[in-house]
Amino acid sequence: MTAMVECKKLVSLVARNTKCYFKDKFLFFISLISPLILLVLFATFLRNVYIDSFQQVSAIYGVEIEGKVLEGITGAWLMSSILSVSSVTVAFCSNVVMINDKIEGNINDFRVSPVKGVTTSIAYFISNFFVTFIVLIIIMLIGHIYLACVGWYIPVENVFMIIVDILCGVLFGTLLAGVVESFISSQGGLSGVSTLVSSMYGFICGAYMPLSQFSEGLRNVLCMLPGTYGVGIMRNHYMSGYVDEICKGMDPALAEGMRAGIGEGFDMTIKPFGTEVSLGAMYGILLGACAVLLAAYVAVVIIKNKKK
Repeated sequence: MTAMVECKKLVSLVARNTKCYFKDKFLFFISLISPLILLVLFATFLRNVYIDSFQQVSAIYGVEIEGKVLEGITGAWLMSSILSVSSVTVAFCSNVVMINDKIEGNINDFRVSPVKGVTTSIAYFISNFFVTFIVLIIIMLIGHIYLACVGWYIPVENVFMIIVDILCGVLFGTLLAGVVESFISSQGGLSGVSTLVSSMYGFICGAYMPLSQFSEGLRNVLCMLPGTYGVGIMRNHYMSGYVDEICKGMDPALAEGMRAGIGEGFDMTIKPFGTEVSLGAMYGILLGACAVLLAAYVAVVIIKNKKK
């Protein structure tokens, strides 16, 4: 009976936190604007840069990529970057409800109410996960409309796997935001952390620039970060259909070289210290990091509630 009552309180708090977020239209717009700006910048200014990069790789193997496939694979590379980065940056932004409750003193009302502190913390986490997932699905749909217009070669099963990848990425981003922002209680602190994450995360996980462009030492360091593998799994499910189309009808040996060239050049393949990491291992590393962050989040919640 007690568990049922606490569960109802949890549902109510999750609904309340989610409504607080979506009620602020400007906040929702801010969460969407950065990924959409990247998409617009790509379509208007950076498209040719990515196209040239793919053409340079294909030229090594004496292959000319057909127009729609070339347009599509560059867009797919960008979408994998945007969604991978946004799963973390949006999570930090949408967790503002928890920070605002600290700033405005609403958290004190919860402390004198018959709601357990642990229930309040879980509600913040679930709400942040749900909000971040909704934002990323909207970004994904907008990106898929663009890909459908320029060249769509993504199999149906990969579309479902992209959604799974988003869920894994959002889980990682939400847990990371939950741990870090548990120690923030001011608007300035939130702005500082959000700005730092937004400006740096895309580069250190290899989303904005392929790992092949970094020095070997730095590349190996970045391969030790779990976010890099979140990018890798997204790359595979977005780009593999285009690579299959490019290699269709090619000599098997040439096709194998082409796959390897695109894979290593555009982070479908990740090789820390020269050892290739399988797709299954990428999931294992990312979800393993989630397990560590979950343990850290639980520890933070327990310690903070013991002090009150």
